[in-house]
Amino acid sequence: MTAAGPPLLALEGVAKDYASEAGVFRALEGVNLTVQKGEFMAIMGPSGSGKSTLMNIIGCLDSPTEGTYHFEGTDTATLGESALARLRGEGIGFIFQQFNLLPRLSALGNVALPMVYSGLPRREREARAQALLESVGLGDKARSRPSQLSGGQQQRVAIARALANGPQLLLADEPTGALDSKTGVEVLGLFRALNAEKGVTVVIVTHDPEVARVTNRVVRIQDGRVFYDGPPSDAALLGQAAA
Repeated sequence: MTAAGPPLLALEGVAKDYASEAGVFRALEGVNLTVQKGEFMAIMGPSGSGKSTLMNIIGCLDSPTEGTYHFEGTDTATLGESALARLRGEGIGFIFQQFNLLPRLSALGNVALPMVYSGLPRREREARAQALLESVGLGDKARSRPSQLSGGQQQRVAIARALANGPQLLLADEPTGALDSKTGVEVLGLFRALNAEKGVTVVIVTHDPEVARVTNRVVRIQDGRVFYDGPPSDAALLGQAAA
């Protein structure tokens, strides 16, 4: 359910340029995007559309060449490196296609790791990590290492890790890309439950129409511009909708 009030994030007139041997390449052009707290949405687009660049800006992994990006009302251009790092560590939970779990740590250790950087005492970290594993259905796998878990279980650990510091935003990059279809459906169901039951804002970046179909809103990027912004209609999912 979408919360009333000021938006969680707002991009206005965002453009992004990259230098190359062939000259300057503009990956994004004039992107305006507002995401309210409690939304469950997908950013779609084919390879080279600019969706990954947009994801990096939303995740404060990159900054716009032009335009502004406000996160919870704060202009991210005014933040220094330490403040940006804190925002990435505590305000945004990242989930990746390849899980990015540390192989030598247990599931519990992987989930607890972000809380080390937040300065929580060990006992509190481990108790919270255990609770998070239980919330994603892996309470009995706390001592298992990633190599002892299935792909779906590893992604659930990654989701629990992303929730470790209570972020305002879950930002997922192709989160079902390395999973079989059945497991992918289960992981998407977990995202939906987190959104519906706990009010977590979820933004999924994907090229897969079936992934985007389970969300409530689709933003489609094409040639660096917003091509569609609305419900996940068949036309939008297939890239046939006009702006």
